[in-house]
Amino acid sequence: MKRISPLQYLFTSISVSLLLSSCALPPPASGVLPADIIDLSYWKITLPLEGNSGKAREVDIGSINSFYDPNFFYAIAERGVVFSAPNKAATTGGSTNTRSEFRQMMSGDYGGDPKSKRNNFALAANPNAKKFADIGGKLEATLKVDAVSVHAGYPNKPPAYSVVVGQIHAGKDDNLLYNTDDAFGWGNEPIKIYYKKWPNHATGSVFWTYEKNLPKRDPNRTDVAYPVWGNTWENPDEPGEKGIALGEEFSYVINVHDNIMYLTFTTNNQTDVKYEIDLSNNINAYGKADTLDNPNGYQKDWFYFKAGAYNQCSSKDAPGIWYTNCPGSGDWSIDKVNGDYVQATFFKIELSPSEAPNK
Repeated sequence: MKRISPLQYLFTSISVSLLLSSCALPPPASGVLPADIIDLSYWKITLPLEGNSGKAREVDIGSINSFYDPNFFYAIAERGVVFSAPNKAATTGGSTNTRSEFRQMMSGDYGGDPKSKRNNFALAANPNAKKFADIGGKLEATLKVDAVSVHAGYPNKPPAYSVVVGQIHAGKDDNLLYNTDDAFGWGNEPIKIYYKKWPNHATGSVFWTYEKNLPKRDPNRTDVAYPVWGNTWENPDEPGEKGIALGEEFSYVINVHDNIMYLTFTTNNQTDVKYEIDLSNNINAYGKADTLDNPNGYQKDWFYFKAGAYNQCSSKDAPGIWYTNCPGSGDWSIDKVNGDYVQATFFKIELSPSEAPNK
């Protein structure tokens, strides 16, 4: 992956110093910044704080190296970085869910365009693959989930009581949507990694979902859930010993090599779980053709990794599975006490080029 040149670093440092000089944060209580634990050279972050646009605040590359927020993004002395997001707070323009979440920026440029080919990767099957920052890529993370919302207006909707802790997002791209015969560019997600725990259960479940790469209004554009430990999102049964408790550490690896997404999940008290799925066709992770999916999968899309705490407990009250009507006051001190938030502590978030798997 590309590194920031000394000149770019100097310019970034000067820009950040000027930006923060009038609103510098006091030193963190732990004496440690998130950048002391995780390499933030290729990440920006979205926070559940209101930005200048009235939407969720973003902190870009450069600024993020000296940044922390005492509520939603901070380091603890025990080598972890905490990501928190209440149910009710500022969100991005296309979502009703709050987040404290990284977005990959592959160029490492301060203020770079997120849609630039220099900031995203492609599959080997993409006819323009060589124009992107890389073909494939790998994200490795180790974390524990500390909290998920304990209240939901619609507890039986699948996203209730859950948080997404890692994902690959395809770019929303009008050029692909309207200038190709087999339209891509919908901005769907070939993987989201979930942790979900019902409030009356001792343990929760880890699973991942694959979103069929179809237009937003297509009724077949659904998320297929694959189990890791415990249940998937529609099952209200207690996972028991097969599940993962709050505060229990686990790891995941998302390795997109050529066209194949290889997944590995590990934890101390459960067996390792592995999956692989070709993102350039409609063969699912069980090796069967899905006739209701795009026959070319995500072949011509471009992608970026995300990691952090993406709260799935939307405060919106509306039809559809995503709107769980989760309560929240909008006051962090109240919502945290009431359990109307999500939180995850990451001990490792690492980006690297893809690797051919050992078989």
